[in-house]
Amino acid sequence: MLQSPSSPYPRTITLIGMMGVGKSTIGRRLASQLNMPFSDSDLEIEEAAGQSITEIFARYGENYFRNGERRVISRLIAGKPKVLAVGGGAFMDEETRKLVLEKTLAIWVKADIDTLAERVTKQADRPLLIGHDVRTRLQELADIRDSFYAMAPLHVWTGAQPHEEIVDAIIMALPR
Repeated sequence: MLQSPSSPYPRTITLIGMMGVGKSTIGRRLASQLNMPFSDSDLEIEEAAGQSITEIFARYGENYFRNGERRVISRLIAGKPKVLAVGGGAFMDEETRKLVLEKTLAIWVKADIDTLAERVTKQADRPLLIGHDVRTRLQELADIRDSFYAMAPLHVWTGAQPHEEIVDAIIMALPR
């Protein structure tokens, strides 16, 4: 494990990527190593709405959810620097993507489809996967999203290695 810096990173670090890639887990550990707070936009949305993301999707639809997501992410970015994990579809919204790229250091956390499928099948609360073959749907989403995720200035690959190694790789890659 790398030595933690003596002071927090000077700007918000936003982790983007597909569902199941580990943005929240990696984000918590990265925030700890960098002496920064951590926020998960999905958890913040659920707390503000008083219901799960799956319930929001079912009741109001994806457009409604994305509008609320954009407002929550904007609020989180406006605060003091932190490590921020955002939902897999957040970066597809043009306004959210512009905000993240202009105001934060975006890092694309990526993994292969088989790894993602293995991870997300353990959770039944993924609205974009309900009623679909998980692997096929993840591939469809990746085909659409990867070119957008690639706009992030830093990319980190995740796989079977321990999260600590991924965190160390991110810390080593951070612009000073």
